[in-house]
Amino acid sequence: MVNFTPGPSQLYFTVADHLKKGFKDGIPSLSHRSKQFESIFARTTNGLRELLDIPSDYSIVFTGSATEIWERIIQNLVEEKSHHFVNGAFSKRFFEIAQQLNKKSTKTEVPAGSSFADSISIPEGTELIALTHNETSTGVSLSLPFIHSFKENNQECLVAVDAVSSLPYPSFDFTKIDSVFFSIQKGFGLPAGLGVWIFNRRCLDKANQLLAKGISIGSFHTLPLLHANAQKNQTPETPNVLAIYLLGKVVSDFLVRGATTMRQETQYKAALLYKALEDHTAIKPFVADKHNRSKTVIVAETGDRTEELTSFLQTRGFFPGEGYGSSKKNQLRFANFPAHSKEQFESLVDALSTFK
Repeated sequence: MVNFTPGPSQLYFTVADHLKKGFKDGIPSLSHRSKQFESIFARTTNGLRELLDIPSDYSIVFTGSATEIWERIIQNLVEEKSHHFVNGAFSKRFFEIAQQLNKKSTKTEVPAGSSFADSISIPEGTELIALTHNETSTGVSLSLPFIHSFKENNQECLVAVDAVSSLPYPSFDFTKIDSVFFSIQKGFGLPAGLGVWIFNRRCLDKANQLLAKGISIGSFHTLPLLHANAQKNQTPETPNVLAIYLLGKVVSDFLVRGATTMRQETQYKAALLYKALEDHTAIKPFVADKHNRSKTVIVAETGDRTEELTSFLQTRGFFPGEGYGSSKKNQLRFANFPAHSKEQFESLVDALSTFK
């Protein structure tokens, strides 16, 4: 069985062995105030720095999920106004959370399956620009030059990037981004239950400014408290110790494999599947513009043959993800993460070629 759902997705092939070793060593019952946990925290964050090329002056902290980080970003980094780029269900949810927290947030919205114009003016008074690098619901990915362009033209704004379904594939320029976050059940091939939040000093300063004004930025998971604990390789409360341990182990495996190699393999697998969809007589890629197509979540327009194709693939050991929301019955989504091998994608394409 190969799990192509875009989260929780296929487990990385080394996870089972790391899990057995973790249980043998008592990791699940480890105190988060122990020296052993501090060593695990440091090993995991140092590995992420190396893998993703994160500068030393950026902090890395852990939360319960990436969904939590949406809320923490708005609470800690926005006094009144954020601006959101919305092109699908998850980028829309980020915007809706800002509204639920009573911010005067604005949005630039385009239809599902579309991307944005190259040059967009940000409303006056915006404190935070919220971008979703890879829209998991539709398979649209924003280009890195587009994401990186905002910092130069909006120097007073913080730039926060949701990279939940794209990392570790993209190579971000952190000098042009203030905050990036992800969860581990997609590109890192792990069980769900851990969010990773990366941020710079500007974010920390903004949170402290809000605190100085008497503005609530949350309680136990405020950014300053998360940061202060991370400086000691600790967390405010007992975290998902096993997940942090496993993340560190898988990151080490990724480093042996090499970030460049993984990115090249991701591009190869994506090209292979997109070509198969383009050549097929019954199914097609959902995203029409090739420049906007995600490399890590590939969405197929399957129309009234969705159930038939799903059953066809499942009998051959391939389990695609359903379309999202209103597209559940006419689309399928295929994750393309490091846990998915080239051979698995080649077999998937071979199977698709026999579906008529």
